Amino acid sequence: MPQRPALRPALAAAAGAAMLLLAAAPSVHADSSAAADPKETVTVDSIGRITSDGTVTLSGTYRCVDSTGLAFVSSSVGQKASNVRYGIGGTMAVCDGKVHRWENTSTYSPTTLKRGKANVEVSIVELQPVGGLPLPRFHAVETQEVTLAKA
Repeated sequence: MPQRPALRPALAAAAGAAMLLLAAAPSVHADSSAAADPKETVTVDSIGRITSDGTVTLSGTYRCVDSTGLAFVSSSVGQKASNVRYGIGGTMAVCDGKVHRWENTSTYSPTTLKRGKANVEVSIVELQPVGGLPLPRFHAVETQEVTLAKA
């Protein structure tokens, strides 16, 4: 029986590349997505969850269309007047034009993020192959104030 190439290592490598590209890319604000297809949206629930061990969970909905590469819903959070943002996970996106739920979770030191107001930025990013190099294509971006509440 012929062996199939392992899909998990390829997906892990692609997800790692996406996170690296997103971490290195400048922040994109909601007003810069004006040219996005109106059928492509991403939302953030107004309440995020934080546990006593520092685990943060954010969630919302998304809809995207016409992806040719791997697509992800990525999110980050910041608090107070700090310019520091913390990546909160990444979820594979299905760009079929239907509304889907997303949920991202990451754990930081319990002193890094606190309960209370936070600014969340969430985006649908596709790694679109261009000349053999996966380049990010933003389908939708949203920035919103949320409350991190005890989980």
